[in-house]
Amino acid sequence: MTMRGHFLLMACLLGAAAGARPAELVVMVDSTANMPMALVENGRLVDGVHKEIGETLARHMGRQVRFVMLPRKRLEAALQNGEADILCAYMPEWMTGDYLWSRTVFATEEVLITARSAPRLHAVAELSGKPVGTILGYLHPEMDALLGKGFVRDNAPNMESNMEKLAHGRVQHILITQVVLDYYQRIRRQPLAIHPPLSVATFTTRCAVSRKGRVGLEEVDRAIGLAARDGSLANLPAHPR
Repeated sequence: MTMRGHFLLMACLLGAAAGARPAELVVMVDSTANMPMALVENGRLVDGVHKEIGETLARHMGRQVRFVMLPRKRLEAALQNGEADILCAYMPEWMTGDYLWSRTVFATEEVLITARSAPRLHAVAELSGKPVGTILGYLHPEMDALLGKGFVRDNAPNMESNMEKLAHGRVQHILITQVVLDYYQRIRRQPLAIHPPLSVATFTTRCAVSRKGRVGLEEVDRAIGLAARDGSLANLPAHPR
């Protein structure tokens, strides 16, 4: 065999091997997220709701999942540029880019919690002008609508930091989803001493699908539908692994 023939054969064999591998589903995840949404170790996603959603959808698509970890402020531009296919457990109101949006993945509720050392609030309007623990880069359109300029953010890098600030009296109020609150109250050695949570908004999360990605909206919706029917995403936020 000539050298040229050898190279052609190798190219064919490599092409066949590549073709035998499953196509990828590239899932973007906020690298600053905490459990139960994500557990990140050495830059790798090792546990949490985002991991289970990605693995479940990839399985129903017949694809191999790959996770891309980026900080919250870089997610939108990267997804728009096609650096990943999907970003799940979000809402259109939380993001400003141009994406396709899937059907519902799961529903949850955003709540305001107040330290028991502070007076209990009975309406969000009572919060006007008071600092509220929030996460840097996250949008809260419902709070903006309710309080306008009276919505005073006290940003932290993640929810664990917010809860520590509340526990040590550095902030008296924080915004948190009910599922995350339930998770941390369950695992904390000393649960937060708080008043009953005040509901801010209920919402249904979806997947943002990149217009430049390798998967289409129809394929994502089909995978979510299959996962809903076989129960693999049932009660997912309430029962992370």
